[in-house]
Amino acid sequence: MLPWEHAAVGYLAYSLLSHLLARRSPGALEAVAAVVGSQGPDLIDKPLSWQYGVFESGYALGHSIFLAVPLAVAAGLLARSYGRARVGAALAVGYLLHLPGDIVEDVLRGGDVLLSPVLWPVEKAPPSPEQPVVGVTIDLFFEYVDALTAPDPPTLVLVQTGVIGLTALLWLYDGAPVLRELLVGIRRRLSGGVGKATN
Repeated sequence: MLPWEHAAVGYLAYSLLSHLLARRSPGALEAVAAVVGSQGPDLIDKPLSWQYGVFESGYALGHSIFLAVPLAVAAGLLARSYGRARVGAALAVGYLLHLPGDIVEDVLRGGDVLLSPVLWPVEKAPPSPEQPVVGVTIDLFFEYVDALTAPDPPTLVLVQTGVIGLTALLWLYDGAPVLRELLVGIRRRLSGGVGKATN
């Protein structure tokens, strides 16, 4: 899956869980944690493989189920010890859903079910070429836009875009967390500045 797809799935899943279990929308910290968690495996493995050659593949330590589960539990326990259990849960949900997301993506593209990306070091994924992470991400974005705007877009791209759209609608329904807090902060700063100027 592409980074923005992982982000959408992470937020969508956490928001739905939050509504189902807590009967509330995610707050800003939870939203950020879900999105950051959803990028975690790639933020670990892609640079270490593609740019620094630490791993042969972009699917290694960060994507390994042997790290993901203990990391999710540790994040949850650490966040809970600071009174932020929901933030830890959001990070864990985003991180853990990244792994099946990559497997499902390959299957939907017509490939076989390959578990090697999530079983490092027991099994290793095929080697990845050295490439700049930012450059590849930008190239993937433009390829995605080209596929989406083609006269006959692939069904998978349309479904992925639908999931992103659904997530955007849910985010708006949730009160646009993060953006909401930024706007409230700006309004407070501006009203505080106006109040001081008039005194």
